[in-house]
Amino acid sequence: MSTTETKTQTTPAPRPEEIPFTTPEAMRNYVTDTGKILPRKYTHLSAKQQRIVTRTIKQSRNMLLAH
Repeated sequence: MSTTETKTQTTPAPRPEEIPFTTPEAMRNYVTDTGKILPRKYTHLSAKQQRIVTRTIKQSRNMLLAH
């Protein structure tokens, strides 16, 4: 790499544990078009991460932020 080139840092995607329930856009990877929560088979999450995602999605639904 020459001295004129600059490194661009990209922000890593938040881990499932870090997704706040107030951002339904971030949860779209874990929900179908009809609103069903995807199983671990498709999300490739660990059991602990899947429980956290499920809890976050349900909390968001209760607050009427996502459907």
